[in-house]
Amino acid sequence: MTVPDLNMLVTLDALLAEGSVAGAARRLRLSPSAMSRALARLREATGDPLLVRAGRGLVPTPRALALRDRVRLLVQEAEAALRPAENLDLNQLARTFTLRTSDGFVESYGAALLTLVAREAPGVRIRFLAKPDKDSGPLRDGSVDLETGVVASDSGPELRVQALFHDRFIGVVRAGHPLTGGEITAARYAGGRHVLVSRRGDDRGLVDEALERLGLKRRVVATVGGFAAALALVRGTDLIVSVPDRHSAGLRAGLHGFALPFPAPEVTVSLLWHPRLDADPAHRWLRGCMKQVCAPPTGLPRVI
Repeated sequence: MTVPDLNMLVTLDALLAEGSVAGAARRLRLSPSAMSRALARLREATGDPLLVRAGRGLVPTPRALALRDRVRLLVQEAEAALRPAENLDLNQLARTFTLRTSDGFVESYGAALLTLVAREAPGVRIRFLAKPDKDSGPLRDGSVDLETGVVASDSGPELRVQALFHDRFIGVVRAGHPLTGGEITAARYAGGRHVLVSRRGDDRGLVDEALERLGLKRRVVATVGGFAAALALVRGTDLIVSVPDRHSAGLRAGLHGFALPFPAPEVTVSLLWHPRLDADPAHRWLRGCMKQVCAPPTGLPRVI
């Protein structure tokens, strides 16, 4: 069996990223003629033209599009494997990390994280992105360095996962809501009008499953995609929302929270990242910072 020339992966990555022979040649510091010969070898090896003429430029074939992300990851992992390990100097670290976080994370933990990062590595910048879905594509393609959230059953099996904290659902209503007075029973809770948080637009969630086990059903009159929107509705209405306690703490100022009058659903909020960053010293340091700011307080009473 012929052993393939793995150097061609670097050439293919440059061609697919640049979309032109001249651009790939400049990127790899080769002559255009040498790059043209390399493209010919790649076409022979893959059995596909890869880049075809369209007007004055070149466009990728379907096979090239299918290979682009895969080849990019292979080249990145090879570069990481061959790069010598370096001692991390946090004072000299100048890097931007992109974090994709669920609704409420920045409000609850963002300030503490930025304070810790500024103290230990002043040259580091954090870019927070909203997390509208559970698609792990941004972790795979490298556009996101780290992600937080509840791990979905269909998350990519290759992703690294580390638990940050466990969270329990609580109920939240506006100040002066009828549920702020008197005993809150499961029947009284279920009898109110509710807003459901679901990024996928579902009409039921974990709380509904818990109520169903008691033979109860709540009336959901509104569904929104995030905690902030749900709590905004609660502030101006008699709606009830059930949210994870710690994960929504930064959003609940001025509202009344209460323990659910039945076994409350629990979730585990985790860190997720791609394995190519597993051994990266700077990424490992950032994961440690995240764990530190999300660690539950010790010796303090739980405040709803």
